[in-house]
Amino acid sequence: MIPETSATQALQTIRQTLASRETATLAATPHAAAAGTSFGDALDYLMETQAESDRAIEKLIAGQQVDLHQVMLSAEKTDLTFRVALQLRNKLVQAYQEVMRMQV
Repeated sequence: MIPETSATQALQTIRQTLASRETATLAATPHAAAAGTSFGDALDYLMETQAESDRAIEKLIAGQQVDLHQVMLSAEKTDLTFRVALQLRNKLVQAYQEVMRMQV
């Protein structure tokens, strides 16, 4: 399992790299790109859901009054968001590799 701090640092590094590139819009989903959503925005959302999930889990561990169902929903939301971001990354890498294989 990846330590939480290294995963968060990796996400922040990726976000900073993508934020420096204005052309990193989601080409795979034209309606999202038209709305101004970039891959960096998607990573921001992922980091927000991860932080929300972490806070809920910390409250549960600390014994504070928290609904177990909400904690589980938050964790699943983070998992699903991460899986979507991973698939988007895979598609972007695949598209980049195809472009690089093209002969000019």
